[in-house]
Amino acid sequence: MQYIKNYINGELVEPVSKKYLDNVDPSRGKVYSYIPDSDEQDVELAIAAANAAFPAWSITPKDVRSKYLLKIADLIEKNLDKLALAESIDNGKPLKLAKTVDIPRAAANFHFYGTGILHYAAYTHSMEDTAINYTLRQPVGVAGCISPWNLPLYLFTWKIAPAIAAGCTVVAKPSEVTPMTAYLLSELCVEAGLPKGVLNIVHGLGGKVGNAIVSSKNVPLISFTGGTKTGAHIASIAAPMFKKLSLELGGKNPNIIFADCDYDKMMATTLHSSFSNQGQICLCGSRIFVERSIYEKFKKDFVEQTKKLVVGAPLEEKTRIGAVVSQPHMEKVLSYVELAKQEGGTVLCGGKRANVGGEFSEGYYIEPTIIEGLPYNCRTNQEEIFGPVVTIMPFNKEEEVLMWANSTIYGLASTVWTQDLTKAHRVAQNIHAGIVWINCWLLRDLRTPFGGVKSSGVGREGGFEAFDFFTEPKNVCIKIN
Repeated sequence: MQYIKNYINGELVEPVSKKYLDNVDPSRGKVYSYIPDSDEQDVELAIAAANAAFPAWSITPKDVRSKYLLKIADLIEKNLDKLALAESIDNGKPLKLAKTVDIPRAAANFHFYGTGILHYAAYTHSMEDTAINYTLRQPVGVAGCISPWNLPLYLFTWKIAPAIAAGCTVVAKPSEVTPMTAYLLSELCVEAGLPKGVLNIVHGLGGKVGNAIVSSKNVPLISFTGGTKTGAHIASIAAPMFKKLSLELGGKNPNIIFADCDYDKMMATTLHSSFSNQGQICLCGSRIFVERSIYEKFKKDFVEQTKKLVVGAPLEEKTRIGAVVSQPHMEKVLSYVELAKQEGGTVLCGGKRANVGGEFSEGYYIEPTIIEGLPYNCRTNQEEIFGPVVTIMPFNKEEEVLMWANSTIYGLASTVWTQDLTKAHRVAQNIHAGIVWINCWLLRDLRTPFGGVKSSGVGREGGFEAFDFFTEPKNVCIKIN
């Protein structure tokens, strides 16, 4: 049985306490490795290493920092199969998804920021013959980066890459539920020769490791992706300490389908946006609103296509729906199906634990589930479920569906399907969300900022704005006359 190690000051080390936690393969429901049960002692060692490395790393030439990031990107690409297999086992997602999305995107994160830092510019402003003003962007210091379990390496690297590219050093905590790819990344960083202390990875529970990172006076900025309640807890600690803070939180995303859509394209994409990664993507469209004139056709076709999705072992080529990440999460998702019934909903398909059989009979599988007949403001339609469960509702008017779409506390992402360009722009303008996809879903350009409004988060990740977050502006005025 493998024992994962922390990555501190350039070395792979055991936790100070020598204690470990079970790491469960969700597709089998069995322990398959152990992760460090780290605590404040490990975090203090990591922060000390990061602080010691910061003075030299912060003034390391950008082209040198770039070469390290590009080397890591290259190593991720070369180890794609190994990393994808680890993520599939660790997370329960189909191997094909890990191979085609998660691991390539992790490599792309390092490549994008490794090249992007070379083109990151400061600003100058001339006061004619009086003075010249310019703005320096200087790295802040040690960045605390805390990432979730649903896209383990993808989102982990999205935080780490811009931080170290900008000249910060990092103390990072991956999810204790899906730690394996972060551990493999630490091995690749050793292979790449990344200087000691630039990146430190501490495994363990949020209450111990996460709290210690957030609470430390020696970590001046925090980037967190995860649940809204945890985000509120982090903000309550970080805000009084005046830390820079980026929170990418939950979502309850609307998918609005007008009758004039490209129907076949919409249907194929809606299946994907509803159930990809077992619905465990913060951007999945979990509330589907369909114009009444095509609602019955949509319902028939959507249910029929959903029933064809193969629920199975993640490593099987035919699998479209793998295991959800853990037994507690499976129980939570299924509890919402029961709640939906109590609230008057009708389960059109799914709604139960799926038995894959054989060695996977104890795995955490849920049938893809479609529910109709619920009011827009019930708990099922207002609270984040984060699983393969969607609700569908017919609507009559644009004003009505916009009110429904905007009714939740969340505002992360949304999707609109229409061939009417004027309507598309109008609806996009009136949806309260940080991202609006029109006639597509999850089409991302790394140059653009990412994030939500309302309870879906504070700040933006991605794009060159990431460099702005990990640096502080210093304005300099030189009088020339």
